Amino acid sequence: MGDEMENGVEKLLAAVRAGESGEVPALLEPLDAAAREAALVRLKALRAEVRAGKWATPPDAPDRIRGALYVAGAGCLPTAAAAASWLGARDLQIRAEDKPLALVALGDRDPEWAADLAGRLAGRRAVAEHSYALLHGLIVRSGYAVPPTDGYVTGWTWHITDDRLVERLREDPQTPVLVAHALGMAEAPEPLTRPVGRRPARHWPSALLVLVEEGVLDRARILDVCVSRLLRGGPVRNLRLPLEMVRLLVPDAEELRERIPDWVGIAADAPSPVAGYAQDVLVELASARTLPVGALAEMTSGVLFRTEKKLVRAQLALVGKVLAREPGAAGELLPAVTEAFGNEDTEVQERALTLVGKHLPAVDAGVRRELAEAAGLLGPTHRRAAEELFGADLAREAVLPYQEILPPVPEEQRVAPPATTVEELVAELVVKGLSEEPVAFERALDGLVRHAHRDRAAVAEAVREAFPSAGWEQQTHYFTHEAHGIDVVLAGVLGLLNPALVDFHRTKGPGADCCLHQALSGVLDARLWEAAGLVGTGALPFLLATPTRHTGAIDPLVLVERLREYREAGVEPAPSDLTQALLRVARADPSTGRAAEEAAALGTPAGGRLTAWLRPETAADGAVPGAGPVGAAVRFLRRDEDLASRRFWPSDRIVVDLGERPAVRAEFPPAFQWLGGALGATPRRCHHWVESRAQWATVLPADRELFAACLLPTLAASVEGDSRGATEPLTALAEADGPVGRAVLLALAFGLGCVDADDRLRAVDAVLVLAARGELDAGGLGTELGRLVAEGSVKPNRLADAARTAATTGAYGTVWAVLAAMLPELLAPAAPVRGLGEVLAVAADCVERCGAGGEVAGLGALAAGRGSSQLMVQARRLLGALRQGAGQDSTKGPISL
Repeated sequence: MGDEMENGVEKLLAAVRAGESGEVPALLEPLDAAAREAALVRLKALRAEVRAGKWATPPDAPDRIRGALYVAGAGCLPTAAAAASWLGARDLQIRAEDKPLALVALGDRDPEWAADLAGRLAGRRAVAEHSYALLHGLIVRSGYAVPPTDGYVTGWTWHITDDRLVERLREDPQTPVLVAHALGMAEAPEPLTRPVGRRPARHWPSALLVLVEEGVLDRARILDVCVSRLLRGGPVRNLRLPLEMVRLLVPDAEELRERIPDWVGIAADAPSPVAGYAQDVLVELASARTLPVGALAEMTSGVLFRTEKKLVRAQLALVGKVLAREPGAAGELLPAVTEAFGNEDTEVQERALTLVGKHLPAVDAGVRRELAEAAGLLGPTHRRAAEELFGADLAREAVLPYQEILPPVPEEQRVAPPATTVEELVAELVVKGLSEEPVAFERALDGLVRHAHRDRAAVAEAVREAFPSAGWEQQTHYFTHEAHGIDVVLAGVLGLLNPALVDFHRTKGPGADCCLHQALSGVLDARLWEAAGLVGTGALPFLLATPTRHTGAIDPLVLVERLREYREAGVEPAPSDLTQALLRVARADPSTGRAAEEAAALGTPAGGRLTAWLRPETAADGAVPGAGPVGAAVRFLRRDEDLASRRFWPSDRIVVDLGERPAVRAEFPPAFQWLGGALGATPRRCHHWVESRAQWATVLPADRELFAACLLPTLAASVEGDSRGATEPLTALAEADGPVGRAVLLALAFGLGCVDADDRLRAVDAVLVLAARGELDAGGLGTELGRLVAEGSVKPNRLADAARTAATTGAYGTVWAVLAAMLPELLAPAAPVRGLGEVLAVAADCVERCGAGGEVAGLGALAAGRGSSQLMVQARRLLGALRQGAGQDSTKGPISL
């Protein structure tokens, strides 16, 4: 390489070091292949320096240098594969203004090379979304076809969306291909989903309709893409765009007929609003007598399998109209109608049975037997009517004793030992250490502490290599807020933390007005800062508090052995680590007595604390923190006490009092002192996002009642508004140790009444797990539910949905035991709670299935009233089922819980 070329390389490197991206293309132009190859070696070295933080000042220097590296590398890399790797690197994807410069720097590459690079970049969504200008330039330069990938299309939509949207779409030759791809994406690009709002010119559906009417877009293709997207399904939010386009296109009768199989599939499987539209389309076709009977039968089977009452009832009405007009279709349609025999709603079952009975004479003997066989799906309420309808054709099934079906008790899972090598540790940190899975998090944290104790330098080097984009050296002031992951401990390994900052956070406790879940999260924060200050030193060889069970609990003998290792190493336990270990130790374990003796024999203060924790009766008053549940009382403020509130929601009135425990407040570290009553007993309604929810359960895995009390304010709020995810800790609560008291029962009751269906499902699972473990106080749960429903906090329809879900797993006896304790509270008022009919329907179904008998206060008086409302009908049904169950053999009696 000559002096001139070497001088050119030096100028290029100087511009890159100065972050002057705009000068790079011109400096690249005179360089030949050998000079560019030499420059590339030095560019890679400079990139490594930036990663290592050697260009940290001024503050904007790293980003400017990365931008210049991005442009320079584009011009120096010889192959499309290498260029794609460089231009797609996350650490170089910083500044949007560098993308057009990179295109210039690529120079006159041949078309095939440009197309290859464009294809590689377009296939990486995150890169393509933010590199549209570069990709589009490469495509234009190559003359090849547009790569219709999700990333490229998303970038295109952002680029083209402005007040001239229609004109820009009309002028862009790639519009037909990219629009079709955008409409078919699993999740449409955000610009396409915006409502009309204040800028109608930017409304994509309206713009696309204009182009369809002008012939720029093919109407049939757009309609096919949208209908196909609806058929693939998914969350309703992802289907709004194709549904809106179909509505705007207003398909004519012929276009609707051509897509009958698609509409049938959509009606069967799509989310309710979309399925409703498809059902309307098929009803329209059926009314015009252009819907084949076979298609109607297929549609009926699919729709009647759904749970939405509105869709199911509309489908039965449609079949009734068609049969009234075409009696000969009964043989093909009635077998599809029997799908409703298994519906959870007895009124739907009755409508379907009535429809079958009305048209039964029109079918042959073979179909009649098929219908009679399907009648076995009917609930006991309609069994007699089915017998009268089908007579001898109805199979006589042997009546077997009722057997309660509960889920298997979750097996205890042991936590694997920590990673044995630094390589394995780094893999865990990348995959699990930064995750929300609490036990995996704890295992990774313990592995980090152990390996840093053995060889801090090796761990530090591995951390720098594994997290190059974290910019540790530039983030020395980042760790000034609560830690929400293992990152603060990684920074401690690298020696980046201010000791004063560490001391502040490790000794920080919640304020008196702090909410309970902030206090729970603060425990993890304090532990992380404590570990960050001690990691890699002789003061922290490993963590005492690492769980040995998947619930977060620690075996007592294991904790004793860990304390013995500390004694032999001459190390005093870290305060927060030891306190968390005490809270996690499984005091109900059979080995507790032996563990207490061995802990006392250690002769260390930590051993004495563990002994007193396991055997509080042997400790002197005030000598150590008390054992057992720290203590929590739950109550509701009376409405006349809560003068400041006008809504009277439970979250406004619920009071959790942790009780005064002076020893706990005196000897626990600040982050744990709230467990001794440091928080005032007042209603705590909080409105902020909670980031450490998954970690809460492992703070108190041995004190289920206390943990439930901490969850109550959040769970109480979950029956209001549109909150989601509040019941996630209930799974851990059900598997934890400790007594089941009012706090646990209230937590379950609020969970069963949550707004979100997934939240209710998690609460159902928790109830069934407790029942399987023999720990569910069904009567107590029913009593709490009765109070909450009566005051309007828990909506009957949500409770009915949760109870029905639990019952249909086979737990009819368990659900009835809960409802039986709840109903007297709700049947007592002169005006029953609105929506109670749904709850009575579930109760009646449970009694009919499990054969329970007995009386429910207030039910007889309600059933004796006049009327045909669901409330009255279901009250009579429940009363009849209870009377029938009382007269049956004891093998059909209620389950004793």
